[in-house]
Amino acid sequence: MDNSQENSQVDTGELEKSTAHIIVEIIEYIPNSVVIKTILRKSTGNISVMSFDSGEGLTEKTSPFDTFAQIIEGKAEIVINSVSNLLQSGEGIIIPAHLPNFIRPNGRFKMILTIIKSGYE
Repeated sequence: MDNSQENSQVDTGELEKSTAHIIVEIIEYIPNSVVIKTILRKSTGNISVMSFDSGEGLTEKTSPFDTFAQIIEGKAEIVINSVSNLLQSGEGIIIPAHLPNFIRPNGRFKMILTIIKSGYE
């Protein structure tokens, strides 16, 4: 596992409502960084778009909620409970609550993360 996590930049301002957005264009790559932009944040969950520069990933974590990860540009390796999943642009995966997971760098990529806070399953 690569623990090279890095520089993170987080933008918590939501996107403008009732306006069309080209999701892959609302976030840019920043050298040696992971960038996170909030699309929508509610008490019941949130949606964020993230960009990862080459060599950047996320260290292992466990969430109390199911999370849907969808690759919107490039490709990424998402490891869930020690099982590797290589996803390409247009593909998504549900990361189950309570299972250890991490994202291994695999070149530059962008993804959308949707967390549904339906309760502690």
